[in-house]
Amino acid sequence: MRYNRLGQTGLFVSELCLGTMTFGGGNEGLWSAIGDLQVDEATDLLKASVDAGINFIDTANVYGQGRSEKITGEAIRKLGLKRDDYVLATKFLGETGSGVNQRGASRYHIMQAVEDSLERLGLDHIDLYQIHGFDPATPMEETLRAMDELVGAGMVRYIGVSNWAAWQIAKAVGISERLGLSRFASLQAYYTIAGRDLEREIVPMLTSENVGLMVWSPLAGGLLSGKYSRDDEKATEGRRAAFDFPPVDKDRGFAVIDAMRPIAEAKSVSIAQIALAWLLHQPVVTSVIVGAKRKDQLDDNIASTEVTLSEDELKTLAEVSSMPAEYPGWMLERQGEYRRGLLEQARKG
Repeated sequence: MRYNRLGQTGLFVSELCLGTMTFGGGNEGLWSAIGDLQVDEATDLLKASVDAGINFIDTANVYGQGRSEKITGEAIRKLGLKRDDYVLATKFLGETGSGVNQRGASRYHIMQAVEDSLERLGLDHIDLYQIHGFDPATPMEETLRAMDELVGAGMVRYIGVSNWAAWQIAKAVGISERLGLSRFASLQAYYTIAGRDLEREIVPMLTSENVGLMVWSPLAGGLLSGKYSRDDEKATEGRRAAFDFPPVDKDRGFAVIDAMRPIAEAKSVSIAQIALAWLLHQPVVTSVIVGAKRKDQLDDNIASTEVTLSEDELKTLAEVSSMPAEYPGWMLERQGEYRRGLLEQARKG
């Protein structure tokens, strides 16, 4: 297990992060379709993660309507983990009650949400507190000032964001730097070899602003798990049968699977491991969030850290998963070619 620096902070997190969306889903609705693991099952997954060297855990206050945070905290205590042996990340934004202000990124909601999360987790602080999405009704400055206060109060160590556009993150980083507030350490975003949209605007922004990247749904909602093929999609099985998310260009997705299959067979590993290994080979990626319903699934995901892809294999996968050219990307590529060549010559001496 390798450990990467989170953004421009001094915090190091494991290249894989245990996702807890499958914890405490309940008997019906969205969360039950994703997973309904209880304390004993969650504890087994957490133990397997820790034993493999994972020091990073991600949850959210809306997962299982709060049950995921509670089960995560109980599993941590059941294993007797020391507080400085793991990095705990959680998120806020979504609806936590029927009141009009029990959602969003307002100071009002943030202050209550963090207290509720700490109580459910049974902790005195959160290591990484993330905005789960963009709130168009709250000024960024209000949100950032409130989160900075949490850092100052010791309730939160670092702050992050999830599912924001590149311009929104860049604007927020600018506001934080102008006002002397805590800045985003990381972005949690959807990224997979079957969905590389992140590379158009967000990846260049992350690199420019030194913001870390946590990847969610690295297997495209199970599409890249190895259960599906172009000829037999098995639409009645797996998570996608009940929750067909995130949206994926199926033609490109199956083309990627077709290209990964012989690579996986040659290395005697699973297709899922190749998909995860591809992400781990991307320089912008800080940590890949892996979730599971069973320990064997988690073990398979963890094994991806031992898979090495050759330059030829990476080239094959890059070509089959490439996105159509889009403006202004193709113009930036064309007009910047000469100057990039000079930079490359300078680097080589």
